[in-house]
Amino acid sequence: MNILAWIVLGLIAGAIAKAIYPGHQGGGILGTILLGIIGAFVGGSLGVFFSTGTLTLAAPTLSIPGIALAVLGAIVAVFLWNLITRRSAV
Repeated sequence: MNILAWIVLGLIAGAIAKAIYPGHQGGGILGTILLGIIGAFVGGSLGVFFSTGTLTLAAPTLSIPGIALAVLGAIVAVFLWNLITRRSAV
């Protein structure tokens, strides 16, 4: 059941992050879910790190603060994805 919750959280976080982040991001629904899940892990891990001081791989819960952490992590993931896949203007 946790995997299903992570997918739902990833979809929500990825969709919100893509709506907030300026510019056009491709990838479709699968890319949105994947970046959202990665962002949820990044946000959850950073949340645990800032609250306890230890770096562990954690995903936030399906709650308002958990979604906020996941969205912040997804924005970071979208930013990094855009840096990696940026095409040079020739």
